[in-house]
Amino acid sequence: MAAETRTRPEDFVELVRRAKRGRLRLYLGFAAGVGKTYRMLEEAHALKRRGVAVVCAFIETHGRPETTALTEGLETIPRKTLEHRGVTIEELDLEAVLARRPEVAIVDEVAHTNAPGSKNRRRYQDVLEILDAGINVLAAFNIQHLESLNDLVERVTQVRVRETVPD
Repeated sequence: MAAETRTRPEDFVELVRRAKRGRLRLYLGFAAGVGKTYRMLEEAHALKRRGVAVVCAFIETHGRPETTALTEGLETIPRKTLEHRGVTIEELDLEAVLARRPEVAIVDEVAHTNAPGSKNRRRYQDVLEILDAGINVLAAFNIQHLESLNDLVERVTQVRVRETVPD
């Protein structure tokens, strides 16, 4: 029988506990709805069962009942609300995550552009600050948001993706 090659939650636990700077585990998908957030939340529960302090820093369930159900039982950092042009926008509350100092923060939609008034222009910059603070991050985004693939995605799909993350 071949050795198991799939990463186990306990492997990440060992990395989490040894790290000085936070570690990043990235869930990369080819399209929306392929299960990145769902899988991150499954891993969050597995880490929590092993005694790791895990928080949902920003999760976007897109109204999917199965994904929403997986947030239950996990600590969630309330979103920061900002007003922009008369519209209330909810963003990741970076200051609250840093103040809470969990071992692992779950951050969805990494390519997102933050609302004016946020500390950082982009969510991936929030993730970098969280990592610099020694907090580990499970994060997700779609391949179309990777800067080096942006032109290729546009040629293939005829859709211009404006929010990208540098390689």
